[in-house]
Amino acid sequence: MSRLLTSATPVMASPTEPSEFVDSTALALLQLRCPRCHTGKLFSTSALNLTHFAHMPAQCPVCGQSFEPEPGFYFGSMYITFAFNVATFLVLGLLIYYLLDNPDTWVYVAIITGATVLLTPVILRYSRALMLYLFGGVQYNKTWARR
Repeated sequence: MSRLLTSATPVMASPTEPSEFVDSTALALLQLRCPRCHTGKLFSTSALNLTHFAHMPAQCPVCGQSFEPEPGFYFGSMYITFAFNVATFLVLGLLIYYLLDNPDTWVYVAIITGATVLLTPVILRYSRALMLYLFGGVQYNKTWARR
């Protein structure tokens, strides 16, 4: 028991240990993991790093899968980003209408614009991840996940 109390340094899991491995494709997408191994991270930095929130490594650090199947691949993610922004606009517009009893137009504009600006890093990341998962031609492979 004294050994447990004196150990102050946390044990970090390597990327291939089961604690970092995600078996479900939907969960791997939500956690922004590699579509082939479900272990490597799609983005190098935190979404809160406003200067580099869109930076992706060239390939997965675990399995080596390329994250850009062809030049200009992520231009198509603009359509997914547009769909996310329209959904944000509609949901917030309805919430404002019903919760704030149809306020002035400037309230709609201020709240929806602010929310869109704040959600930009998250929306961009999930748009790119969806683009890679749906159109990247990469399939999940259990053998890559266990390496």
